[in-house]
Amino acid sequence: MKQFYSDVIQYRGTHYDFGYFQGERLKSSPILPNREKQWEPRKNRHFLINPEAYKEIMSTFAPAILNEIHGLADALHMDMEKAFRLFGGYYLQYNRSGCSIFTDTNFMVCNYDSHPRGYEGRYILYEPTDQGLAVIGPSMQITGRIDGMNEKELVMGYNFTHSKKSGDGFLCNMIGRLILETCASVDEAIALLKDIPHRHSFSYVLLDPSDASYVVEASPREVAARRSNVCTNHFHLLEEENRYRQEETRHREQTIQKQQQHAMNPYQAFKVMNDPTHGVFSKKYDADAGTIHTSMYFPNELKAWFVIGPDRRPVVFDFAKWLQGDKVIVKRIKGELEYHQPFVNME
Repeated sequence: MKQFYSDVIQYRGTHYDFGYFQGERLKSSPILPNREKQWEPRKNRHFLINPEAYKEIMSTFAPAILNEIHGLADALHMDMEKAFRLFGGYYLQYNRSGCSIFTDTNFMVCNYDSHPRGYEGRYILYEPTDQGLAVIGPSMQITGRIDGMNEKELVMGYNFTHSKKSGDGFLCNMIGRLILETCASVDEAIALLKDIPHRHSFSYVLLDPSDASYVVEASPREVAARRSNVCTNHFHLLEEENRYRQEETRHREQTIQKQQQHAMNPYQAFKVMNDPTHGVFSKKYDADAGTIHTSMYFPNELKAWFVIGPDRRPVVFDFAKWLQGDKVIVKRIKGELEYHQPFVNME
Protein backbone atom coordinates (compact mmCIF):
# COMPACT_ATOMS: atom_id res chain seq x y z
CA MET A 1 0.00 0.00 0.00
CA LYS A 2 1.30 3.46 -0.93
CA GLN A 3 0.22 6.69 0.76
CA PHE A 4 -1.73 9.26 -1.28
CA TYR A 5 -3.33 12.57 -0.37
CA SER A 6 -5.69 15.33 -1.46
CA ASP A 7 -5.05 18.95 -0.52
CA VAL A 8 -7.99 20.78 1.03
CA ILE A 9 -8.46 24.22 -0.55
CA GLN A 10 -10.95 26.78 0.76
CA TYR A 11 -11.66 30.21 -0.65
CA ARG A 12 -14.25 33.00 -0.50
CA GLY A 13 -14.16 35.74 -3.11
CA THR A 14 -14.77 36.58 -6.75
CA HIS A 15 -14.17 34.04 -9.49
CA TYR A 16 -11.27 36.01 -10.93
CA ASP A 17 -9.58 36.21 -7.54
CA PHE A 18 -10.23 32.50 -6.97
CA GLY A 19 -8.65 31.71 -10.31
CA TYR A 20 -5.62 33.87 -9.51
CA PHE A 21 -5.32 32.25 -6.07
CA GLN A 22 -5.35 28.78 -7.64
CA GLY A 23 -2.84 29.85 -10.29
CA GLU A 24 -0.43 31.05 -7.61
CA ARG A 25 -0.70 27.66 -5.88
CA LEU A 26 -0.19 25.80 -9.14
CA LYS A 27 3.15 27.54 -9.72
CA SER A 28 4.70 25.44 -6.95
CA SER A 29 2.65 22.31 -7.66
CA PRO A 30 3.62 19.40 -9.94
CA ILE A 31 0.04 19.20 -11.29
CA LEU A 32 0.52 21.12 -14.54
CA PRO A 33 3.95 19.68 -15.46
CA ASN A 34 2.66 16.18 -14.76
CA ARG A 35 -0.47 16.83 -16.83
CA GLU A 36 1.62 18.05 -19.77
CA LYS A 37 3.75 14.87 -19.63
CA GLN A 38 0.64 12.70 -19.60
CA TRP A 39 -0.97 14.55 -22.51
CA GLU A 40 2.14 14.84 -24.71
CA PRO A 41 1.63 11.49 -26.54
CA ARG A 42 -1.96 12.52 -27.36
CA LYS A 43 -1.49 16.26 -27.79
CA ASN A 44 -3.00 16.29 -31.27
CA ARG A 45 -6.30 15.12 -29.77
CA HIS A 46 -6.28 17.70 -26.98
CA PHE A 47 -7.92 20.63 -28.68
CA LEU A 48 -10.83 22.99 -28.36
CA ILE A 49 -13.07 24.63 -30.85
CA ASN A 50 -11.85 28.19 -31.37
CA PRO A 51 -11.58 30.35 -28.23
CA GLU A 52 -14.20 32.83 -29.38
CA ALA A 53 -16.78 30.09 -29.80
CA TYR A 54 -15.90 28.72 -26.35
CA LYS A 55 -16.27 32.15 -24.74
CA GLU A 56 -19.64 32.59 -26.38
CA ILE A 57 -21.06 29.28 -25.14
CA MET A 58 -19.59 29.63 -21.64
CA SER A 59 -20.96 33.17 -21.39
CA THR A 60 -24.41 31.66 -21.88
CA PHE A 61 -24.18 29.11 -19.06
CA ALA A 62 -21.62 30.37 -16.51
CA PRO A 63 -19.84 33.63 -17.38
CA ALA A 64 -18.26 33.83 -13.92
CA ILE A 65 -16.23 30.68 -14.60
CA LEU A 66 -14.69 32.50 -17.57
CA ASN A 67 -13.38 35.03 -15.03
CA GLU A 68 -11.90 32.18 -13.00
CA ILE A 69 -10.03 30.94 -16.07
CA HIS A 70 -8.80 34.49 -16.74
CA GLY A 71 -7.50 34.63 -13.18
CA LEU A 72 -5.69 31.32 -13.64
CA ALA A 73 -4.15 32.53 -16.90
CA ASP A 74 -2.97 35.82 -15.40
CA ALA A 75 -1.36 34.16 -12.40
CA LEU A 76 0.38 31.58 -14.60
CA HIS A 77 1.33 34.10 -17.34
CA MET A 78 -0.48 31.86 -19.81
CA ASP A 79 -2.25 32.82 -23.04
CA MET A 80 -6.01 32.33 -23.01
CA GLU A 81 -6.09 29.69 -25.73
CA LYS A 82 -3.89 27.41 -23.62
CA ALA A 83 -5.88 28.28 -20.48
CA PHE A 84 -9.11 27.29 -22.20
CA ARG A 85 -7.47 24.02 -23.28
CA LEU A 86 -6.23 23.21 -19.78
CA PHE A 87 -9.11 24.55 -17.66
CA GLY A 88 -12.09 25.08 -19.97
CA GLY A 89 -13.67 21.63 -19.68
CA TYR A 90 -14.87 21.67 -23.27
CA TYR A 91 -13.93 19.41 -26.18
CA LEU A 92 -10.83 17.91 -24.56
CA GLN A 93 -9.79 14.25 -24.48
CA TYR A 94 -10.93 12.56 -21.26
CA ASN A 95 -9.63 9.37 -19.67
CA ARG A 96 -12.44 6.91 -19.07
CA SER A 97 -13.48 6.22 -15.51
CA GLY A 98 -15.90 4.01 -13.65
CA CYS A 99 -17.90 4.98 -10.56
CA SER A 100 -20.75 3.64 -8.45
CA ILE A 101 -23.42 5.75 -6.74
CA PHE A 102 -26.14 4.96 -4.20
CA THR A 103 -28.70 7.37 -2.78
CA ASP A 104 -31.18 7.23 0.09
CA THR A 105 -33.73 9.86 1.01
CA ASN A 106 -31.17 11.93 2.90
CA PHE A 107 -27.74 11.06 1.49
CA MET A 108 -25.69 10.16 -1.57
CA VAL A 109 -22.55 8.00 -1.47
CA CYS A 110 -20.20 7.82 -4.48
CA ASN A 111 -17.19 5.73 -5.40
CA TYR A 112 -14.95 7.46 -7.96
CA ASP A 113 -13.16 4.82 -10.04
CA SER A 114 -10.33 5.78 -12.39
CA HIS A 115 -6.55 5.66 -12.78
CA PRO A 116 -4.53 7.26 -9.95
CA ARG A 117 -2.10 8.97 -12.36
CA GLY A 118 -4.91 11.23 -13.63
CA TYR A 119 -6.26 12.21 -10.20
CA GLU A 120 -5.27 15.73 -9.18
CA GLY A 121 -5.79 15.47 -5.41
CA ARG A 122 -7.69 18.68 -4.68
CA TYR A 123 -10.76 18.94 -2.41
CA ILE A 124 -12.38 22.37 -2.78
CA LEU A 125 -14.67 24.56 -0.69
CA TYR A 126 -15.50 27.70 -2.65
CA GLU A 127 -18.01 30.47 -1.89
CA PRO A 128 -18.23 33.03 -4.71
CA THR A 129 -18.93 36.65 -3.83
CA ASP A 130 -19.79 37.78 -7.35
CA GLN A 131 -22.29 35.21 -8.65
CA GLY A 132 -23.06 31.52 -8.34
CA LEU A 133 -23.57 29.09 -5.46
CA ALA A 134 -21.04 27.87 -2.89
CA VAL A 135 -19.87 24.30 -3.58
CA ILE A 136 -17.91 21.59 -1.77
CA GLY A 137 -16.30 18.62 -3.53
CA PRO A 138 -13.21 17.16 -5.26
CA SER A 139 -11.94 18.89 -8.40
CA MET A 140 -10.89 17.64 -11.82
CA GLN A 141 -9.06 19.67 -14.47
CA ILE A 142 -8.80 22.40 -11.77
CA THR A 143 -12.11 24.13 -12.60
CA GLY A 144 -14.34 21.03 -12.81
CA ARG A 145 -15.91 18.93 -10.05
CA ILE A 146 -16.11 15.12 -9.84
CA ASP A 147 -18.99 15.10 -7.34
CA GLY A 148 -20.22 17.59 -4.78
CA MET A 149 -22.92 19.54 -2.96
CA ASN A 150 -23.96 23.18 -3.08
CA GLU A 151 -25.38 25.61 -0.53
CA LYS A 152 -28.93 24.99 -1.82
CA GLU A 153 -28.59 21.34 -0.72
CA LEU A 154 -28.32 19.91 -4.24
CA VAL A 155 -25.97 16.92 -4.56
CA MET A 156 -24.43 15.64 -7.80
CA GLY A 157 -22.28 12.71 -8.91
CA TYR A 158 -21.61 11.23 -12.35
CA ASN A 159 -20.78 7.88 -13.96
CA PHE A 160 -19.01 7.23 -17.26
CA THR A 161 -20.83 5.26 -19.98
CA HIS A 162 -18.62 5.65 -23.07
CA SER A 163 -16.61 8.14 -25.11
CA LYS A 164 -17.32 6.76 -28.57
CA LYS A 165 -19.29 8.87 -31.05
CA SER A 166 -18.33 11.98 -29.11
CA GLY A 167 -19.58 15.43 -30.03
CA ASP A 168 -18.70 19.07 -29.46
CA GLY A 169 -19.58 19.82 -25.86
CA PHE A 170 -18.69 20.08 -22.20
CA LEU A 171 -16.80 17.41 -20.30
CA CYS A 172 -18.35 15.67 -17.30
CA ASN A 173 -16.27 17.56 -14.73
CA MET A 174 -17.25 20.99 -16.08
CA ILE A 175 -20.87 19.83 -16.35
CA GLY A 176 -20.65 18.86 -12.66
CA ARG A 177 -19.39 22.35 -11.84
CA LEU A 178 -22.13 24.01 -13.91
CA ILE A 179 -24.82 21.97 -12.15
CA LEU A 180 -23.55 22.69 -8.66
CA GLU A 181 -22.78 26.36 -9.16
CA THR A 182 -25.89 27.36 -11.12
CA CYS A 183 -28.72 25.00 -10.06
CA ALA A 184 -30.76 25.06 -6.83
CA SER A 185 -32.79 21.87 -7.36
CA VAL A 186 -32.99 18.57 -9.22
CA ASP A 187 -35.49 20.10 -11.65
CA GLU A 188 -33.13 22.95 -12.52
CA ALA A 189 -30.24 20.51 -12.98
CA ILE A 190 -32.28 18.30 -15.33
CA ALA A 191 -33.24 21.36 -17.38
CA LEU A 192 -29.58 22.40 -17.62
CA LEU A 193 -28.48 18.91 -18.68
CA LYS A 194 -31.06 18.99 -21.46
CA ASP A 195 -29.87 22.41 -22.60
CA ILE A 196 -26.08 22.10 -22.69
CA PRO A 197 -23.98 20.23 -25.29
CA HIS A 198 -22.30 17.00 -24.09
CA ARG A 199 -18.89 15.77 -25.23
CA HIS A 200 -19.30 12.16 -24.02
CA SER A 201 -21.98 9.83 -22.63
CA PHE A 202 -22.38 10.00 -18.84
CA SER A 203 -25.07 9.49 -16.20
CA TYR A 204 -25.56 12.37 -13.74
CA VAL A 205 -27.07 11.41 -10.39
CA LEU A 206 -28.99 14.15 -8.56
CA LEU A 207 -30.47 14.46 -5.07
CA ASP A 208 -32.02 17.43 -3.27
CA PRO A 209 -34.03 17.95 -0.04
CA SER A 210 -37.23 16.93 -1.83
CA ASP A 211 -35.84 13.37 -1.45
CA ALA A 212 -36.20 12.85 -5.21
CA SER A 213 -33.21 10.94 -6.60
CA TYR A 214 -32.81 11.08 -10.38
CA VAL A 215 -30.37 9.57 -12.84
CA VAL A 216 -30.01 11.68 -15.98
CA GLU A 217 -28.61 9.73 -18.93
CA ALA A 218 -26.82 12.18 -21.23
CA SER A 219 -25.10 11.64 -24.57
CA PRO A 220 -24.13 14.05 -27.37
CA ARG A 221 -27.37 13.03 -29.07
CA GLU A 222 -30.04 12.69 -26.37
CA VAL A 223 -30.77 13.29 -22.66
CA ALA A 224 -33.31 11.32 -20.60
CA ALA A 225 -34.13 11.34 -16.86
CA ARG A 226 -35.39 8.51 -14.64
CA ARG A 227 -36.07 8.01 -10.93
CA SER A 228 -33.49 5.69 -9.38
CA ASN A 229 -31.25 5.37 -6.34
CA VAL A 230 -28.46 3.23 -7.89
CA CYS A 231 -26.19 4.03 -10.82
CA THR A 232 -23.13 2.37 -12.30
CA ASN A 233 -21.78 2.57 -15.88
CA HIS A 234 -24.63 1.76 -18.22
CA PHE A 235 -27.82 3.44 -19.38
CA HIS A 236 -31.32 2.06 -18.81
CA LEU A 237 -33.28 4.41 -21.08
CA LEU A 238 -30.77 5.21 -23.84
CA GLU A 239 -29.79 1.57 -24.35
CA GLU A 240 -28.49 2.15 -27.86
CA GLU A 241 -25.74 4.31 -26.30
CA ASN A 242 -24.37 1.51 -24.11
CA ARG A 243 -21.03 -0.22 -24.59
CA TYR A 244 -21.08 -3.71 -26.08
CA ARG A 245 -19.95 -5.38 -22.86
CA GLN A 246 -22.05 -4.56 -19.78
CA GLU A 247 -21.63 -7.63 -17.57
CA GLU A 248 -19.37 -5.97 -14.98
CA THR A 249 -21.38 -2.75 -14.58
CA ARG A 250 -24.69 -4.61 -14.34
CA HIS A 251 -23.24 -7.05 -11.81
CA ARG A 252 -21.93 -4.12 -9.72
CA GLU A 253 -25.36 -2.47 -9.85
CA GLN A 254 -26.98 -5.67 -8.55
CA THR A 255 -24.31 -6.00 -5.84
CA ILE A 256 -25.01 -2.46 -4.59
CA GLN A 257 -28.76 -3.10 -4.53
CA LYS A 258 -28.33 -6.36 -2.63
CA GLN A 259 -25.73 -5.12 -0.14
CA GLN A 260 -27.48 -1.83 0.62
CA GLN A 261 -30.65 -3.70 1.64
CA HIS A 262 -28.80 -4.70 4.81
CA ALA A 263 -27.43 -1.22 5.61
CA MET A 264 -29.29 0.06 8.66
CA ASN A 265 -27.73 3.55 8.81
CA PRO A 266 -25.63 5.96 6.69
CA TYR A 267 -22.30 4.66 8.01
CA GLN A 268 -23.18 1.11 7.02
CA ALA A 269 -24.22 2.39 3.58
CA PHE A 270 -20.85 4.13 3.36
CA LYS A 271 -19.06 0.89 4.31
CA VAL A 272 -20.85 -1.03 1.55
CA MET A 273 -19.13 1.25 -0.96
CA ASN A 274 -15.77 1.67 0.80
CA ASP A 275 -15.05 -1.76 2.33
CA PRO A 276 -13.75 -4.15 -0.38
CA THR A 277 -15.36 -7.16 1.31
CA HIS A 278 -18.77 -5.96 0.04
CA GLY A 279 -17.70 -6.30 -3.59
CA VAL A 280 -18.20 -2.71 -4.80
CA PHE A 281 -14.83 -1.08 -4.05
CA SER A 282 -12.47 -1.89 -6.95
CA LYS A 283 -8.67 -2.26 -7.10
CA LYS A 284 -8.45 -2.44 -10.92
CA TYR A 285 -6.31 0.69 -11.23
CA ASP A 286 -4.42 -0.34 -14.38
CA ALA A 287 -7.76 -0.76 -16.12
CA ASP A 288 -8.80 2.83 -15.21
CA ALA A 289 -11.39 1.25 -12.91
CA GLY A 290 -9.92 1.33 -9.40
CA THR A 291 -11.72 3.18 -6.61
CA ILE A 292 -9.76 6.29 -5.64
CA HIS A 293 -12.16 8.08 -3.31
CA THR A 294 -15.49 7.56 -1.62
CA SER A 295 -17.63 10.66 -1.05
CA MET A 296 -20.82 10.95 0.97
CA TYR A 297 -23.15 13.95 1.10
CA PHE A 298 -26.03 14.79 3.45
CA PRO A 299 -27.99 17.62 1.80
CA ASN A 300 -30.39 18.19 4.71
CA GLU A 301 -27.46 18.70 7.10
CA LEU A 302 -25.00 20.19 4.58
CA LYS A 303 -22.32 17.75 5.71
CA ALA A 304 -19.83 15.84 3.56
CA TRP A 305 -17.69 12.76 4.20
CA PHE A 306 -14.59 11.95 2.19
CA VAL A 307 -11.89 9.25 2.13
CA ILE A 308 -9.07 8.16 -0.16
CA GLY A 309 -8.61 4.42 -0.42
CA PRO A 310 -10.41 1.43 1.08
CA ASP A 311 -11.86 0.71 4.50
CA ARG A 312 -11.19 4.06 6.16
CA ARG A 313 -13.12 6.26 8.55
CA PRO A 314 -14.31 9.38 6.72
CA VAL A 315 -13.08 12.92 7.18
CA VAL A 316 -16.21 14.94 8.03
CA PHE A 317 -16.78 18.45 6.65
CA ASP A 318 -19.51 20.63 8.15
CA PHE A 319 -20.32 22.73 5.10
CA ALA A 320 -23.10 24.58 6.93
CA LYS A 321 -20.65 25.90 9.53
CA TRP A 322 -18.15 26.78 6.81
CA LEU A 323 -20.83 28.82 5.05
CA GLN A 324 -21.34 30.70 8.32
CA GLY A 325 -17.68 31.71 8.32
CA ASP A 326 -15.85 28.87 10.10
CA LYS A 327 -12.56 27.69 8.59
CA VAL A 328 -11.81 24.05 7.88
CA ILE A 329 -8.74 23.02 9.87
CA VAL A 330 -7.98 19.94 7.75
CA LYS A 331 -5.25 20.73 5.23
CA ARG A 332 -4.75 17.28 3.74
CA ILE A 333 -6.85 14.13 3.42
CA LYS A 334 -4.55 11.12 3.51
CA GLY A 335 -5.19 7.57 2.43
CA GLU A 336 -3.60 4.47 0.92
CA LEU A 337 -4.06 2.65 -2.38
CA GLU A 338 -2.59 -0.55 -3.75
CA TYR A 339 -0.82 1.27 -6.56
CA HIS A 340 2.72 2.49 -7.17
CA GLN A 341 2.23 5.68 -9.25
CA PRO A 342 1.32 8.96 -7.47
CA PHE A 343 -1.49 11.43 -8.12
CA VAL A 344 -0.55 14.38 -10.34
CA ASN A 345 -0.38 16.68 -7.28
CA MET A 346 2.39 14.53 -5.80
CA GLU A 347 6.06 14.52 -6.76
